[in-house]
Amino acid sequence: MANLRAKGKSTIVWILMGLMVLGLGGFGVTSFSGGSTAVGQVGETRVTADEYARALRGEMVAITRQTGRPLSMSEAQAMGLPQAVQANLFTAAALAEQARVMGVSVGDERVAQTILAADAFRGPNGRFDRAAYAEVLRRERLTEAEFEAAIRTDEARLLLQRAVAGGVAAPAPMVDQTTRWVLEARDFSWRELTEADLPAPIAEPDEATLEAWHAANADRFTAPETRVISYAWVTPQMLAPEVELDEAALRATYDQNIAEFQQPERRLLSRLIFGSQEQADEAAAAIEAGEQPFEAFVLQRGLTLDDVDLGAVTQAELGSAGGEVFAAPGNQVVGPLQTDLGWALFSVNAILDPVDVPFEEAREGLRDEAALSRAARLIQDRVLEFEDLLAGGATIEDLAAETEMQAGRIEWHPGLEAAEDSIAAYADFRERAETITERDFPELFELVDGGVYTLRLDEVIPPALIPFAEARDEVLADWRQAELQRQLLELAENLQVAALADAVVEPMRALQPAPETAATLPADSASDATGDAAEAPADPWTSETQMVRNSWLPNLPQAALLEAFAIDEPGEVEIVDAGDRVILVRLDAVGDADLSSADALAVQDRVAARIGQSLQDDIFDYFARYVQRQHRIEVNQAAINAINTQVQ
Repeated sequence: MANLRAKGKSTIVWILMGLMVLGLGGFGVTSFSGGSTAVGQVGETRVTADEYARALRGEMVAITRQTGRPLSMSEAQAMGLPQAVQANLFTAAALAEQARVMGVSVGDERVAQTILAADAFRGPNGRFDRAAYAEVLRRERLTEAEFEAAIRTDEARLLLQRAVAGGVAAPAPMVDQTTRWVLEARDFSWRELTEADLPAPIAEPDEATLEAWHAANADRFTAPETRVISYAWVTPQMLAPEVELDEAALRATYDQNIAEFQQPERRLLSRLIFGSQEQADEAAAAIEAGEQPFEAFVLQRGLTLDDVDLGAVTQAELGSAGGEVFAAPGNQVVGPLQTDLGWALFSVNAILDPVDVPFEEAREGLRDEAALSRAARLIQDRVLEFEDLLAGGATIEDLAAETEMQAGRIEWHPGLEAAEDSIAAYADFRERAETITERDFPELFELVDGGVYTLRLDEVIPPALIPFAEARDEVLADWRQAELQRQLLELAENLQVAALADAVVEPMRALQPAPETAATLPADSASDATGDAAEAPADPWTSETQMVRNSWLPNLPQAALLEAFAIDEPGEVEIVDAGDRVILVRLDAVGDADLSSADALAVQDRVAARIGQSLQDDIFDYFARYVQRQHRIEVNQAAINAINTQVQ
């Protein structure tokens, strides 16, 4: 969600475009009553019912777009969305009230700039569109005077906000220290212990041990609550083989989907509009000379590649520019060319060949598609009949006997792995299976593919411990894994002690006289020494060098890498218990960060920005809470409840 502190946008534009979240906890809130259309007020600054309804509705729409499914009011309330919206509105009102008391205001020019810059009011050409402005205000039930007054109030509040937190910067020592921490490089070695490293195989447990393990870990061997559900359903896939189709129906399906079978050549293009031909010529020359790529000019204009992406277009769609753009090879910048929007450069990203699939070639594939479509329509035509049968007391078994619907029975629980062609593979069925009760009257529900179904809860089997005799294999595997992990951890502790001892002994050995070399030994002794060296076991440790905190190693769990950066001194060894893996980690060296490098300077800038923004956020939070304590907050809970009931 948008953060007003960080973005510094007008709240009224935010009501149309996004939402910030600030809590009201700790502030004195009293009840508000009367016939006002306000849901509350802070001092003399009111929060109207329309503002609250717009903000709440807008946030629900935003979540719907993110999740891909409608958000109900009950779900919104369960996640605390109305309270978050209220908190934001009352916080903004408190800041606006403080600005009013202090006499802070802005002029008409600033109000106009804010409106002209709002994305919500831009037309197809990317500029302010008067018609779009009027349409948005009409849809939101706002007059221009009301909206512009709200903008003026919000801009005054933003002046106050920037004055409070705008000049805060991160302290240089904090930035340097954090950057050194981020860029610190370490060399470390690791060794994973496996069953092969144990001095002896794991002994097989007796039955008493397994039974005790089964009892002590009952939660791992307990079957979940199971819901025995009867259902009847029919889908287009079930009826499609029986659907009869004539040539006209197939031809109609072909014509309806002609864009899939008949398409001219298309090109994936990006288009960048310039203010003048001179600017476009300069950019084209720089691109042709290899001085800067097309993308650099996009970024210099404050745009993203998505902003200039036209997608797949035909030559006709480009108008007068189409001929030259379609004559160019792929991966080339064309232009500048005159367009309806001005002089432009076109980047040809890919060429899509024409598509020409005649009806005769498409007939076989169309038959399946048309059959499914016809079957879905047949099912929809029978929906009222199915519903009438259910209303008349027909059971699931009756539906299966009297209609095309097929009956089934399933023992369902949330972790059930359903086959792709099973009714439990449908999300809608799973949701209803989880909430249905034995008192629910059978209803007809739709599936996403056009099918319908009804269900009935026959029995709820409570969670139950699986008898030892049935779960013995699972118990044995679970016990064995736990015993293996225990023994590996015990071995790791012994190896850790030995490794630490070697770290102490090795420096002492370095002070002692060197042993006799092969050159001073008899021939036979030298030969033996060479043979022993050849048969020396391989080093079980794997070394990693110049690792940083955000490094990733495919064969090493992240917990081991984190442990390598938690060790204090080189030579120390720590044990990582990764659940089903045991790993020893030894720190070999610590490398200080070079803050003079280009990469370090870039990281330093990001760290400074992040810390500075965090400090600004904290200061603004403190100020906002202070302001709310200074002004009386009144809430019309009855009006809020009424709006919550109406907003869907």
